[in-house]
Amino acid sequence: MSGLGLILLSMMGLGHQMQPQHSGIVTRAEWGARSPKLVEHFPGPAPFVIIHHSYQPAACNTNEDCRKAMRAMQDYHQLTHDWNDIGYSFAIGGDGMIYVGRGFNVIGAHAPKYNDKSVGICLIGDWRTEMPPPQMLQAAKDLIAFGVAKGYIHPQFKLMGHRQVRDTECPGTRLFNEISTWDHFSPKPNTTENEVN
Repeated sequence: MSGLGLILLSMMGLGHQMQPQHSGIVTRAEWGARSPKLVEHFPGPAPFVIIHHSYQPAACNTNEDCRKAMRAMQDYHQLTHDWNDIGYSFAIGGDGMIYVGRGFNVIGAHAPKYNDKSVGICLIGDWRTEMPPPQMLQAAKDLIAFGVAKGYIHPQFKLMGHRQVRDTECPGTRLFNEISTWDHFSPKPNTTENEVN
């Protein structure tokens, strides 16, 4: 990781001494992100974590392919939809790496009514019929644990799949079935809820 990458991670609370225990981080600079058009913060800790799949681009298994996937998602979100940036807070590649999107406590564009109070994590690929590889699932869990440990995610957070807050297949049936077994999974979210009770 470059010196600039460590500085950026430190600014986001992801410095070298504070990295998720088992998974590596790929900074925005490292995957080749464009600058966001606007960055709007919300006060933390986030009471919700929302899991997504990208559907397209397809699953990536190498660092090079995952960096390309991140740039493709940013292009689609920022250039086609005219959003401020890539929609997700973070993405997870099939290489087991955590790719920084908007980061913690930045208003996202991934789940209406939850963008200003959640961490949106996208597992790159189509997980309707296939299960994400173990290193990808572990990286998502590591990122959530890190967020809780550092105070970015509320200790009593609620975990949901995108389909629970919007009419969509996302995050895919296989991935949704998997996350429904994870700690903090919330089977019936309340869309008007602003805080963890």
